Amino acid sequence: MGCDGSILVSTKPGSKVLTERDADYNKDLRIEGFESVTKAKALVESKCPGVVSCADVLAIATRDFIHLAGGPYYQVRKGRWDGKISLASNVASNIPKANSTVDHLVTLFNSKGLTIEDLVVLSGAHTIGYAHCKHFLERLYNYHSTKQPDPSIDQRLLKELRMQCPQFGGNIDIVAPFDVTTPFLFDHAYYANLEAKLGLLGSDQALAMDPRTKGIVQGLKTDKQKFFQAFAAAMDKMGSIGVKRGRTHGVKRIDCSVS
Repeated sequence: MGCDGSILVSTKPGSKVLTERDADYNKDLRIEGFESVTKAKALVESKCPGVVSCADVLAIATRDFIHLAGGPYYQVRKGRWDGKISLASNVASNIPKANSTVDHLVTLFNSKGLTIEDLVVLSGAHTIGYAHCKHFLERLYNYHSTKQPDPSIDQRLLKELRMQCPQFGGNIDIVAPFDVTTPFLFDHAYYANLEAKLGLLGSDQALAMDPRTKGIVQGLKTDKQKFFQAFAAAMDKMGSIGVKRGRTHGVKRIDCSVS
């Protein structure tokens, strides 16, 4: 686990040992994202073979997507090597969940060397993207086993989400935007949405309620440039987690999907 391109590796045909890409928590990742990295890597290989890692291509592609969607353009440190290990069993304990408490999020981010501010800033990436109904269904119908909806969700949003996501028998492919106001734009509307109880995931909405994170949310909702600067700095920190360097710890893959 770490910024070593291990998410790109496919499980070998017939193998019972799944890679990170095929972990349950990663099954909703869009194939188009993987295909974009594959195309970019092939182009880079045609110009300078064996030099640039899949991990660096992924980090650069992430930055470019954010910028093309209206977000900040920031420098990406390079020189990563690709990790030798990719195991689905490593995923669950290393990523935030849709219903994570702030306590759990703080502990998880701290374990990676990230602060509470980093947590709130990086969560702002949910200014763009979508989630399947299964990730927030409990909030709509049976919050904490109460058989009632989450009281922290706006009633209009609740009604709309219930129309899209019935409690039983719904289409498993239905998705809803993280940011209900500007879903296709990378901006700071995410934070204003949390203040208005328009957060899609329980883990997002909790950030506007917990005293440790509430003030940070309030500070970012009114200042897009402050968010962009903080986001770029936090991405730089996150991009240095678990970096592999040299042949002892890493490889330079030609095909990012093959271990």
